[in-house]
Amino acid sequence: MILALANQKGGVGKTTVAVNLAAALAESGERVLLVDLDPQANASSGLGVRVPASRSLYAALCGERSAREILIPTPFGLDLLPSSADLAGGEVELLDLPQRELLVRGILESLVADYDFILLDCPPSLGILTVNALCAAEGVVIPLQCEYYALEGLSLLIKTLRRIREGLNTRLFLFGIVLTMFDGRNRLSREVAEEARRHFRWTVFETLIPRTVRLSEAPSHGQPITVYEPRGRAAEAFRRLGEEVKRRAREKNA
Repeated sequence: MILALANQKGGVGKTTVAVNLAAALAESGERVLLVDLDPQANASSGLGVRVPASRSLYAALCGERSAREILIPTPFGLDLLPSSADLAGGEVELLDLPQRELLVRGILESLVADYDFILLDCPPSLGILTVNALCAAEGVVIPLQCEYYALEGLSLLIKTLRRIREGLNTRLFLFGIVLTMFDGRNRLSREVAEEARRHFRWTVFETLIPRTVRLSEAPSHGQPITVYEPRGRAAEAFRRLGEEVKRRAREKNA
């Protein structure tokens, strides 16, 4: 199943969810590919990977290399299609290409059969790279931080999903909303979680991703939290989230 992790707001924990959900799924025995579509390349560096443009997704989008040529196996049991800063300029170049919304779908076609889950980490915008991800994906996972203004802008994202489903990708659906940066001691955190569940009901995952120091430290060590602090609260939360994702995927494919 191809899942896009998308939210046009920055700072919601999108890349954190992408990297650590991918690692948790891989740890449980799933075949996982993580695709870094963000020019900031935080998902790549969070797995200890830094590559030049010639070995990144930018080269594949420009037709200079195939997806398999840039594919990087990681020590964490998952594969990565890495990003680089050049992807920011590439986003402008893509606008001139025919069927520009379907480039990522085309890149992934040769890889889909090799994986149980392909996770697409989108940039924090609704630009052409995010649209590409939404055209390639089956489901969308929306990370939502348990903080003030969390629900702001969500209606625009859902409207974009609807528009893409009606025109470019009829199979696209909202796979789920994952609540991030949760602090159970904080009343606002609890209220945002309750409001999200009231608005979006069953689409909100049961698992809450906590705000922890170790989780924020892990990317600087180039490790997912399941490796950096395998018995910590955050690692256990991502393992539970992984089980929820697998259960929903099975139900969808039943």
